[in-house]
Amino acid sequence: MPCVADWLNCPLSIVQGIFAQDSPNPEWERKVIEYFREKLKENNAANWVPSLNDVPLHYLKPNSLVKFRCMVQDMFDPEFYMNVYETVDIQTKSRVLHFGKYRDIAECSPHQEIDLNPKQIVTADRQTFYCVPVPGESTWVKEISFVAFFSIKYVIILNLKFTPIPVQVKLEFVLQHLIHQVATKEVMRKMKIWSCTHRNRENNIWIYENGDSFKLNDVLEVYGILSVDPVLNIVNNDERENSSSPVESMDCMDTVEEQRVHSPPASLVPRIHVILAQKLQHINPLVPACFHEEESKSFISSFMSELSPVRAELLGFLTHAFLGDSLAAEYLILHLISTVYARRDVLPLGKFTVNLSGCPRNSVFTEHIYRIIQQLVPASYRLQMTIENMNQLQFNPHKDYTANRLVSGVLQLASNTSLVIDETLLEQGQLDSRGVHNVTALGHLITWQKVDYDFSYHQMEFPCNINVLITSEGRSLLPSDCQVQLQPQLIPPNMEEYMNSLLTAVLPSILNKFRIYLSLLRLLDYSISDEVTKAVEDDFVEMRKNDPESITADDLHRTLLVARFLSLSAGQTTLSRERWLRAKQLETLRKARLQEQQCVNGNEL
Repeated sequence: MPCVADWLNCPLSIVQGIFAQDSPNPEWERKVIEYFREKLKENNAANWVPSLNDVPLHYLKPNSLVKFRCMVQDMFDPEFYMNVYETVDIQTKSRVLHFGKYRDIAECSPHQEIDLNPKQIVTADRQTFYCVPVPGESTWVKEISFVAFFSIKYVIILNLKFTPIPVQVKLEFVLQHLIHQVATKEVMRKMKIWSCTHRNRENNIWIYENGDSFKLNDVLEVYGILSVDPVLNIVNNDERENSSSPVESMDCMDTVEEQRVHSPPASLVPRIHVILAQKLQHINPLVPACFHEEESKSFISSFMSELSPVRAELLGFLTHAFLGDSLAAEYLILHLISTVYARRDVLPLGKFTVNLSGCPRNSVFTEHIYRIIQQLVPASYRLQMTIENMNQLQFNPHKDYTANRLVSGVLQLASNTSLVIDETLLEQGQLDSRGVHNVTALGHLITWQKVDYDFSYHQMEFPCNINVLITSEGRSLLPSDCQVQLQPQLIPPNMEEYMNSLLTAVLPSILNKFRIYLSLLRLLDYSISDEVTKAVEDDFVEMRKNDPESITADDLHRTLLVARFLSLSAGQTTLSRERWLRAKQLETLRKARLQEQQCVNGNEL
C-alpha cells in the first residue's frame, strides 16, 4: 500500500500505478481523482500538503504534491495534449503504454520513440489559467495558514531545515517545541522573510476536469503536481531560435511574444498540473470551507451561541477606533458583513457602499482605519485617491493582443475584497483623460458592481462583489449607498499612538473571533416573512403620509438593507419587528447628523 511519502512526494508514481492497473480503460482518470480526494480527507491530510502560498519554491520537491490558494487572473486558450500514447523500443520493438496527463512533455527514453499512429494516441484538451495569490490578502491569513501547516507536519529551526514531528501533535506543543529549540523572535523574522519571498508569486495551472466551471477572478484552491522541469523551456527556446519568422508554421501558431508570456521559465512562474480544484466561498482560514460537513455544522452552531458578546466587543473596539462614535462603528459593522446576494436585471442587491465623511484631512486617521480593517477582513486594498494616482494608475484590465494576455488593473479584485478609497488625500489639480476614465470606473463599480475590461475594439462588463468604503472630509464626489458623518467624542493628543495602542490592546483570540464573526455572517441566508413584509409596507405608507417629501423609495430600500444587516449581525436569518424599528432608529440618527452638518457648512445631502 502506498504510504504518505508516496502520494505526497511522488504522486506521479501513484498515477502510474493506477494507470498500469486500469489502462486502456478510461476509468483510470476517475480513479486517480478519487484516490487523492479520499487521501486528503484522512486525518487533516490537507494540512500535510505544502502550499505555494507559504513555502518558498526552492524548498519544494519537483513533481511533488502541492496546493495553491489563488485568483484566476487570466485564462489562456485550451491546449491539446497526448493523454495516452505508445512508445516503441528502437532495438527490441517492444511497446509500452504511457499517460501524458499531469506532465509537461511526453515521457520517452533515448532508446524509444513515440508511435505517432493516430490509432494509438488518445488526445484530450486541458485549460490553462494564469493565477496569482489573492490580491490584497491580509497578512494574518498568511500567518495562520503558515502556522497551521507547520504545526501539523514540521517544526522550523534556525537554519530552515525541516524536522518531522508526529502528525497528531497539537499547536500548543509545537509552540513549546519552538520556544525550547529556537528564539521566538528569530522564528518570526524567518516567517516574515518567507512571506516576502513568495509574495506576488504567480503560477500557470493546468485544469484537466471541469475547466468550464471556473471563470475569471474566481478564487480557487488547487491540489496538483508541481512542475519546475526546465526541459519545456529548452524546447520552447529551441523553437524560437529555429523559427525564421514570428509565426513559424502550422505546428506553432503562437507568436514569439505569446510563447514568452504563456511559457515563462519555471523558476519564475511554476506550473501546477491540477488533480483537484475547488472554488472557495471565502479565504478565511478560521472558518470552515464547506458548511455541509458535520464538523463544520458543529463549529457554526457553537460560534453562533456566543455571537452576542462578540458583536458587543467588536462594536466597542470600532467605537474606540472612531474616537467614541458608536453610530459610525455600527454602520461599519453592517458594511463589513454586506455582500451582493442576488442580481435583479442590472441591479446588484445587497451592496452597501458607505461614505464616512467628516474625516480629518491629511491625517493618519484614515490610514489607521484601513489598518484596522486589514486586521478584520481576509482581503483588502487601499486606494489613495490623489491626482497623481488617478492620472497614472490603470484601473480597468485591458487585453494585450501582441502577447495574447490580459493585463491586470487596480480594480481586478477577488470577490468579497474590501476596497477602501481614501478621498481625504485629494487636492486641487487637473484630471487628464485617464483620470476621468478612472473616476468613471470607480463610479461604475460602486453603482453596478461591475468592472469594464478593455478589449480595444469593445468593452466587456464583468460582475464583481467588492465592499467599498469611502473616507472623505466632506461628501464624497463618488456615489454611495449611505453617508455617515463622523462625530468624534474625543480628540487624542497623539493620534498615531492612540490608534497603535488599540490593536496592541486586543488579544489575538479576540481578533480571531472578530474575523470569524464577519466572515461567517456574510455567508448566512436571509429571508423576510409575508407577515413582516406587510407590516413594513404599512409602516412605509404611514411614514409617507406623515412626511411625504422626506421619505422616498430609496429611503425604504436603504432602511431594508440596514434591517437586513442588523438582523444578520445578531445571528438572525429573518427580519423581526424589533430589528426593523432599530433600523429606522439608526437611519433617523444618521440623517439628523447630515442635517446638522448642512446647517453648519451648507453642504448638500
